[in-house]
Amino acid sequence: MRINLTKKEIINSIYMQLGFSKNISENLLEDLLTILLEEIIINKKVKIPKFGTFILRYKKKRIGRNPKTLESKVISERNVVLFKVSKDLKNHINKSD
Repeated sequence: MRINLTKKEIINSIYMQLGFSKNISENLLEDLLTILLEEIIINKKVKIPKFGTFILRYKKKRIGRNPKTLESKVISERNVVLFKVSKDLKNHINKSD
C-alpha cells in the first residue's frame, strides 16, 4: 500500500508546528521547492546534510521494450533526478528501539 504525502499535508504540518499562517506556510514550501529545483538545474547536485543528495543525470536515448506486448520503442534522451540517502538518515530509519 502506497501513501502519498501531499503539499497540503506539508503546509498543514508547517502551520501546526511553527504557527505561521497557512498562506505563509504555503509560500515557504513553494519557495523551498523552487530553490531546490533551481539549484539542481544549475549545479547538477544538491546536498542536504543529514538527509541526502539530489543529483541531475543525463540519460541517452535507448531502445526499450514493453514487457506486456514485447513491442520495442525508442526511449528519448532526458535528464533525470536521482536521490541518494545520507548515512545519518539510513541509520535513523534502521535504528532499533
